[in-house]
Amino acid sequence: MAGLGLALILCAVGILALAMILRRRSGLPWARVVATDAGTQHRLERPLFSARLGLTGKPDYILQRGQALIPVEVKPNRRATEPYPSDLMQLAAYLVLLEETTGAAPPYGLLRYADTTFQLRYTATVRDEVLATLDEMRDLLAAADVARNHNEAARCRGCGFRAQCDDALA
Repeated sequence: MAGLGLALILCAVGILALAMILRRRSGLPWARVVATDAGTQHRLERPLFSARLGLTGKPDYILQRGQALIPVEVKPNRRATEPYPSDLMQLAAYLVLLEETTGAAPPYGLLRYADTTFQLRYTATVRDEVLATLDEMRDLLAAADVARNHNEAARCRGCGFRAQCDDALA
């Protein structure tokens, strides 16, 4: 009987060690997962939504550290030494949405690439950049003519507006 008890204890310790290794490899902090868009447990039922801003989004994870909620965006196939500006803007939008929906500003958000985790501190400058980008997007949607903003034929080939675009590359 004592042998079985010892075996169970060793098994539990092994599972705990494996969990710690996997968490460390994930690049994410030890924190409670309160919502996810990537799994079945703690599923985020509805996207975060701000009617006032006309903004909706679902971060891959929302972690809770103390009283703070932290959005996490995961790009598992990206390998880069610096985060892409578009990924930072997506994460910044989640920071704004969390503040709008909970009334409490998150301290930061996390952007996880294949091998690296980047932290974006939530500041007034970050919030202002999201709001300015939303205003710019609304202006562009209302415009009669919008110029192409890249020189990548592959992006044009995949664009849903290519047939109507006078500026298409492909």
